Amino acid sequence: MQPPPVLKIRGILLEEAHMFELVISVCMIAEPQSCKDVHLTYVGDIPTPHSCMRVGQPEMAKWVGSHPKWSIRKWRCGRVDLARKEI
Repeated sequence: MQPPPVLKIRGILLEEAHMFELVISVCMIAEPQSCKDVHLTYVGDIPTPHSCMRVGQPEMAKWVGSHPKWSIRKWRCGRVDLARKEI
């Protein structure tokens, strides 16, 4: 019996990695009352406020760059299993 294949993402073994979710609350610029939550999932190290800031801000900048009609109102991040429960 062969062991399952090991997946590496950004040089991190998937079994050693942690899934994080960046939750950003965004509103349409033209209609500020039209808002929604966007969930961006990524793989990273153990969640800390520093790693969240380090990874979260560039990810939000990418998202806003590709969605120019939306603006970010607030954001947070956490482990995938906890992020959805807190909302």
